[in-house]
Amino acid sequence: MRSILVETANRFARDLIVQEAGWRFLQVKGIDLVAVDSPEAFLSDTPTAVLIRQILGAVSQFEKASLVAKLKGARLRKKRERGKCEGRKSYAEMQPQTVAYARKLRRDGATLQQVAAALAEQQMLNGKNRPFAPAQIARMVGGA
Repeated sequence: MRSILVETANRFARDLIVQEAGWRFLQVKGIDLVAVDSPEAFLSDTPTAVLIRQILGAVSQFEKASLVAKLKGARLRKKRERGKCEGRKSYAEMQPQTVAYARKLRRDGATLQQVAAALAEQQMLNGKNRPFAPAQIARMVGGA
């Protein structure tokens, strides 16, 4: 008989329906599912074992939903406070002087290529320590 070991029942699946369907699928294939913290959780098919397994699965599903909601709330709160929460930092955040200089050059009529060359002359380089590409300059200054 083949077996799959999982740390806990909720590590197998945090959704009750997925947990039960997965367990039944493995049973049909002749594979035992063993929760290391409670070895009888999936091996017994008594009404009590089924009830306990389903209760633990429901609690796990609730905990996951609760955590997801808390994290979403925290992201929204941070976004309201700071205007940004996720994603890479922009050049405006990392190199504000570079962006200000690039915008000034564009306002003065320089092309994207000319701005890139002027930034390179000033040793204002991209993250790979290379001159900025015209497309990067366009994004940096807010369009071509």
